[in-house]
Amino acid sequence: MDWIVGVYAGEPFWVWAGLAAALLAVEVLTGSGWLLWASASAAVTAVVVALIHVTAPEALLVFAGLTLVSTLVARRFLARVRIHDGGDINDNIGRLVGHRGAAVGAFAGRSGRVFIDGKEWAAELDDSEGLDAGAAIEVTGVDGARLRVRKARSLA
Repeated sequence: MDWIVGVYAGEPFWVWAGLAAALLAVEVLTGSGWLLWASASAAVTAVVVALIHVTAPEALLVFAGLTLVSTLVARRFLARVRIHDGGDINDNIGRLVGHRGAAVGAFAGRSGRVFIDGKEWAAELDDSEGLDAGAAIEVTGVDGARLRVRKARSLA
């Protein structure tokens, strides 16, 4: 225990910086979102200890206070992460379900191309009615690399 006190007395900045790095490493491994604020608080405490030369109990109070405040502020004001209902966040096509766009040209039978979110996609109509160029569409599903679409219903 004496060697820990000796290390802290000699280099308190590096003790707090090491704690910040260790907490950040655990946060990266777990992805919990809770240790990020404690890691940032330890880093700020390291800077405070280096600039103001506070005692160990004062540094612990600074760390505890910063951790509490930063965690509460983050929980209050940062948006919650929403996992997409489709499950796979890397499924770019699956995330288009529910999006609206426009027909690039008139559909030949039930097949055509649509423009959604800045990209042009191959599409197939769900129902049998045709679409004119520029008609508003809504994506109802995905079949391989083709989108299933229908004529968009009005919002009124």
